[in-house]
Amino acid sequence: MANNVQELTLEDIMGDRFGRYSKSIIQERALPDVRDGLKPVQRRILFAMNKDGNTYDHGFRKSAKSVGNVMGNFHPHGDSSIYEAMVRLSQDWKLRAPLVEMHGNNGSMDGDPPAAMRYTEARLSKISGELLKDIDKDTVDMVLNFDDTEQEPTVLPAAFPNLLVNGATGISAATPRKFHRTTCAKSSAPC
Repeated sequence: MANNVQELTLEDIMGDRFGRYSKSIIQERALPDVRDGLKPVQRRILFAMNKDGNTYDHGFRKSAKSVGNVMGNFHPHGDSSIYEAMVRLSQDWKLRAPLVEMHGNNGSMDGDPPAAMRYTEARLSKISGELLKDIDKDTVDMVLNFDDTEQEPTVLPAAFPNLLVNGATGISAATPRKFHRTTCAKSSAPC
């Protein structure tokens, strides 16, 4: 057992572990998958809304219902992060082709916050249907969700290049003096 003991500084251990954590966060949350141009939370929102029949050819539903379905079935994180992602998918000043249509106050170009999810209604936009087209025909790999009760796609079929059309932005875990940031396709400035 004495041969397995290593003497390392706390600084080296913390740097190594935090570096691994940061890399994981960047790959799993902050960067979109180039195949469908979506981050996991965005993909889960679109998939859940589609699965619930909350599509452009049906009526709007309370945003809180969609957020609850996403959180309960696919994305076990805070409802505020899910709602923020849903709102961003509806903002035409941030996306060339919004993937969610929203009734109610979805914020403003000046930075005003959106109304609470209990006051807004949402549904998928028509172009979202192109991202989800043929998902029920075994076109993409499906994996078990966080509690092994549902299947979710690893990527959407994406019949159009969403990453090129809408771009992406985000910030993730930072190393002590560095932030990893992505920018929008519309401009070189962060969105």
